[in-house]
Amino acid sequence: MRFDTKIAVLLADDLAAWQRLNVTAFLASGVAAAAPDLIGEPYVDADGIGYLSLFRQPVMIFAADRETVRAAHARALARDVALAIYTQEMFSTGHDADNRAAVAAVPTEKLDLVGIAVHGGRSAVDKIMKGARMHP
Repeated sequence: MRFDTKIAVLLADDLAAWQRLNVTAFLASGVAAAAPDLIGEPYVDADGIGYLSLFRQPVMIFAADRETVRAAHARALARDVALAIYTQEMFSTGHDADNRAAVAAVPTEKLDLVGIAVHGGRSAVDKIMKGARMHP
């Protein structure tokens, strides 16, 4: 099935494995919160056990150096897409309020971005991810 929109996560390629997984989870939650229509119906197995709903469409995961992440962030800001960010400083905080404070303390052009997630039209998201590669 081909979707009109695309969900993409872009991670800095110098992150440790646990950081890549953590950042991906946080960024995906931002996309889900901003677009509840992206969430499908709950799952139920053959024994009637229920499970949480998931995205209705694939999430594409990309990796790139930090300069490419910064450039993708700038391109996302210039387009009509939903955008989530994760900064290096957020690894040293303990909860959501501290995360927001860490981001609020830094001007846009100085954010130390380690990941972004976008949701928007396929073409726009493809242009935003220019220079990134599929995560291995």
